[in-house]
Amino acid sequence: MTVHDPRLHAFRTDLADARLKGEIVADRFVAGRPARISVPMADIRKAPRPDAGVNTQALFGDDVLVFEDADGWAWIQAERDGYVGYVAETMLGGRDHAPTHIVSVPRTFLYPGPDLRFPVAGQLSMGSRVTVTDAAETRGTHYAVLASGEAIIAGHLRPIGEVVSDYVSVAETFLGTPYLWGGVSGFGIDCSGLVQLAMRMAGRDVLRDSDMQAASIGEPLDPGPDYAGLRRGDLVFWKGHVAIMTDAETMIHANGHTMLVSREGLKDAIGRIGYLYGGPTGFRRP
Repeated sequence: MTVHDPRLHAFRTDLADARLKGEIVADRFVAGRPARISVPMADIRKAPRPDAGVNTQALFGDDVLVFEDADGWAWIQAERDGYVGYVAETMLGGRDHAPTHIVSVPRTFLYPGPDLRFPVAGQLSMGSRVTVTDAAETRGTHYAVLASGEAIIAGHLRPIGEVVSDYVSVAETFLGTPYLWGGVSGFGIDCSGLVQLAMRMAGRDVLRDSDMQAASIGEPLDPGPDYAGLRRGDLVFWKGHVAIMTDAETMIHANGHTMLVSREGLKDAIGRIGYLYGGPTGFRRP
């Protein structure tokens, strides 16, 4: 990462975040306008075009700062991990209600009211933040009623601030989830997105991309001969890839080989990945 990585700092030659004034050169500096993601997943793109590559995603309820609105696109920075990019303006709303709960299962449904027999009104991923205003029970099923009037299964939420102790157990709930470049949700996720979301549910916000994670999460680790020093929760990095150790010999990762979140033996992965990308570039213990 550079001192002013454009993925983590909002600056262009014509416009920049006011907090960077005096550090970089730009024609104009502006303070970010607070906004919130109002759709289940918002693709954060490299450029303000529908055909531009997706770098990452923001989830429903994520807070962002908006530095520019132009031609249907907003130039934003996600407050949780600092990622900068472009989203469609229609994906943004105001911060009308303070979120109270977070989705704690990989995927869940929204209903127009507290009844699972109602037609589904939407879907949310783990990590989405919602505002619960009421509770209801229908035929023995408990629902949380949201500020929008929609309902969600109460057992699929937990209060914001309540975290799990083992982030690996969160990652394991995503087994079988499709691989998606730039994905950070239960509907599609990539390798570093899996690390980020699982750690978020354990109360730890980390940076988004694998190179950022390799430079910032925990401490470097020497696994020793034959990788015998690895344990559950350790991270293994390759060029452009990261995996989570589930025990001393097995890892879980979102990968382009199976196009799923899957388990794989570490030594098998090293052998398979090596001919294209070389061996592991580092190990870290969160």
